[in-house]
Amino acid sequence: MSDKDVLLSMGFDPARVEWALKATGNRGLQPAMDFIIENEGKPIPDLSSVSSSSVAAPSGGGGEPMDEDDEDIEALKAVYGKQIAAGGADASGSSTAGDAGAEAKSIKCTVCGKTFKNVDLANYHAQKSGHDQFEESTEEIKPLTEEEKKQKLAELREKMVAKRAVKAKEDAKENLANEAIRRKAGRDMNAIREEMKHKELIKEAEKKRKEKLEDAKARAAVKAQIEADKKARAEKAAREKALREGKTLPEQSTPAAGPSAASSAPKVAGRDYPETRLQIRLASGGQPYTTTLSSDAPLREVAEFLAAQTLAVNVDTVKFSLTFPRKTFAPEDFSRSLRDLGLTPSAVLIAS
Repeated sequence: MSDKDVLLSMGFDPARVEWALKATGNRGLQPAMDFIIENEGKPIPDLSSVSSSSVAAPSGGGGEPMDEDDEDIEALKAVYGKQIAAGGADASGSSTAGDAGAEAKSIKCTVCGKTFKNVDLANYHAQKSGHDQFEESTEEIKPLTEEEKKQKLAELREKMVAKRAVKAKEDAKENLANEAIRRKAGRDMNAIREEMKHKELIKEAEKKRKEKLEDAKARAAVKAQIEADKKARAEKAAREKALREGKTLPEQSTPAAGPSAASSAPKVAGRDYPETRLQIRLASGGQPYTTTLSSDAPLREVAEFLAAQTLAVNVDTVKFSLTFPRKTFAPEDFSRSLRDLGLTPSAVLIAS
């Protein structure tokens, strides 16, 4: 009986039997049964496109461990009448001769005591177990009855069901482990994203805080300069009036020098600032431009920054001035640093 007949007698679907035999290259009953179990539930493809190149080598030739029912399957095939060539080769080259006067009817493994019907089954046992001591035996292996055959088939089916259950449990366990790894990787990635987002928010908040502080300082300096200019204009008007009326000139109040001293103080302190924040307004109006440059950068770098922002400004022709105190920078000032020009830590420039 062929492998196909044995598989059909075990109740497997004929189409799946054809698929398994072709996919395994007709390498034997066990590879075909394993293939049917592994691909149970999968749709049967067009057999013309099926090849045996992607299927693993049979268990006997690749050194992989054999299943416990392999020997039963081979015995069952022999019982069903499959003709096995009983050649002159022995189980592993170490078979010993039996009694000279008796006819050898079987081969016995002297290691475990099992008896085999022919040389092929003994070779199969040697390959699976590693046993290498065999001898001829006069013990005759009786053929199985029909009832024994049915019982053997039932046992094989039970073993196949048990194999399916074990494989299903292993697959479920592996799937759970893979899902746990995937979820952990997802949680770790989310945590990294949240941490990066939190750091960016902190960085942005710190930047805004510094900008507000610098703007507040700049507004305070401008306000102080306005007050000083108002006081200076009032004193100048009082002196001019006294001169017109022929009155004695009022003494110039000493606090008048206060704003000057006050204005010079930040300039001295400004030498300690590594950066200068500038707000540049166009004399023609429009949105002001803000930048932060090194305090050692020349004024020309401010002109280059502004020219990069708007086409209305040319680096070689633009002029800068301060509103408070009133001051216009000459072309030769373009080579001087912002620190030397007294623009640190912050200033408002008018570009024209």
